[in-house]
Amino acid sequence: MAKTDEHQAWLAELEAKSRAKQVGFINGISGKLRRPRSAEPPAHPFRGAPEFWNEFEWPIDERVEKFRANFKAAGGHSERLATMEDARAFIASKAEEMSAKYVIRQNQPELNALGLEEAIPDASFSVWNSDAEEHWKARAAEADFGIVVADYAAAYTGSVTVLSSKDKGRSVSLLPTVLMVIIPIERLHTRLGQILVNFDQAGRENLPAGIHFISGPSRSADIENDLTIGVHGPGVVYTLIVG
Repeated sequence: MAKTDEHQAWLAELEAKSRAKQVGFINGISGKLRRPRSAEPPAHPFRGAPEFWNEFEWPIDERVEKFRANFKAAGGHSERLATMEDARAFIASKAEEMSAKYVIRQNQPELNALGLEEAIPDASFSVWNSDAEEHWKARAAEADFGIVVADYAAAYTGSVTVLSSKDKGRSVSLLPTVLMVIIPIERLHTRLGQILVNFDQAGRENLPAGIHFISGPSRSADIENDLTIGVHGPGVVYTLIVG
């Protein structure tokens, strides 16, 4: 018998022994419970969320209120602003307040039109993936501010969804000290399911490189529940609901 065949036979023998142990273990539990062991998987007549939940929807003002409350409860900050010009002024004032010296942002049309470079003249700006020779992860890691536009947001969970692409590097939202997320109000939904269904409909071949759900600042706790903020990502996160 060839060495490969011997190896396969050995693996098959190990698997048979493992399965026999599993059967004996489950049979032992069934015996102690005094009922027969089920050999068939249980039926699942219902799939997905129940109908009442699929129909659940908050009016837009309540969506804003709930999102802001839930995001703040997770340690984040949230503002509602009327226009993109207000968002520009807010980000500029926070950059001045926090003495931001280096800012990185997504290469998005909304941000390209915002004129943040002129609004924050004392900071050095980088636009993600605008220079093929640049080390973009390093630039994001040293940034004081990262600025992104949310693709979606869910009020019920207080979560922001940010997709990654060549112009929307995940590092922009994961590495800077402070993260600013602009949420166009039409992208704010009630439930997370309203967001996830888009990925199902797109199909695996059309999914983005990364799908990131952000609910407040980065938090990490050890085995004694000693909570530390900002270890694995931004320690300060602002969501700006615009519209």
